[in-house]
Amino acid sequence: MSDAPRTVFVLNGPNLNLLGKREPEIYGHETLRDVEERCTALATRLGFALRWHQSNREYEIIDWIHEARETAAAIVINPAAFSHTSVAILDALKAAELPVFEVHISNIHARESFRHHSYVSAMATGIIAGFGTQGYDFALRRAAQLLG
Repeated sequence: MSDAPRTVFVLNGPNLNLLGKREPEIYGHETLRDVEERCTALATRLGFALRWHQSNREYEIIDWIHEARETAAAIVINPAAFSHTSVAILDALKAAELPVFEVHISNIHARESFRHHSYVSAMATGIIAGFGTQGYDFALRRAAQLLG
């Protein structure tokens, strides 16, 4: 067994680059960079390396999922609006054959009805919604527990 740290991919979907600026009453004031820094420190304590990505482009997220299949121990994904529209991301997650932890900063079930369904949930090992950016921390802790 290698001494190299296990890698967890954290994938963030559209508009999360505006975290801290866009609708702070829903999403809070932390930036995505703030969340990444906190999660990187947590992952180090848990014995993981993080690959952190954000894109507004569906195909980039799919490419990162394909890369994770070959190089990662798990995926944490906040697919954002792609949750409700992307069968392609669902199919990529199926092909990855990895634990998948779906994170939503807001409670998608307490919002508009079109947000209540997530294609990603069909492949998720666990779903965390409504805990703000702390949901990422929960997902990383659960990944560490499941992967030993």
